[in-house]
Amino acid sequence: MRVELLEHTPDPEHLVSLAAKLCYSNADIDELLQKVTREQTTSFIHKLLKMGHLSPFEHISFTFGIEGISRAASHQLVRHRIASYSQQSQRYVTYQNLEFVVPTSISSAGLSHEFTEAMEYLQGIYHKFISSGIPPEDARFVLPNACATKIIVTMNARELIHFFCLRCCNRAQWEIRAMAVEMLECVKAVAPNIFADAGPACAIGNCPEGKMSCGKPWKRSELMGK
Repeated sequence: MRVELLEHTPDPEHLVSLAAKLCYSNADIDELLQKVTREQTTSFIHKLLKMGHLSPFEHISFTFGIEGISRAASHQLVRHRIASYSQQSQRYVTYQNLEFVVPTSISSAGLSHEFTEAMEYLQGIYHKFISSGIPPEDARFVLPNACATKIIVTMNARELIHFFCLRCCNRAQWEIRAMAVEMLECVKAVAPNIFADAGPACAIGNCPEGKMSCGKPWKRSELMGK
């Protein structure tokens, strides 16, 4: 899996602060640009997050390039509707050597050989269909969820905070959870105050899962290797 932050709104924390200040001030934009200091930006962002006033965070966006995740993971990812996606098409791209994601549960159980055999068999059928003139958009019907894919994703900061709350959770599927943690690390590097407490709800409060709770509060040090 590879997760890279490709682009983001320049000076994202300052822009959030300006947008929020405008809501509470009779000053014009030029005045705000002169008045809002870095120290004020930091304190104001923490105040906004504590208040739950998140609309100013919609003004900043982050674009990720993601490779080496399975179609099973990307199907979960695109369920987050407040985002933009560009995914490598199995309809227009013909694959010579398919790449697959192997779940650790399968390799740990000593079943990697059986998994690889199944993938190679399906790849062979796919290539046979292509060589027989079957359009790629139809030949792809035999491809499994394990197929690796590439996708570019853009989300605003408010949606990312929500995304991390759901997908960094211990109960999230392992692959999208690992991807979400990588994305969180990327954005924390450029907007540390905005994403300081981002992660599942249990990272800063109580678990909302009720009876479905894993019973193991989230630990950043364990998950992020720090």
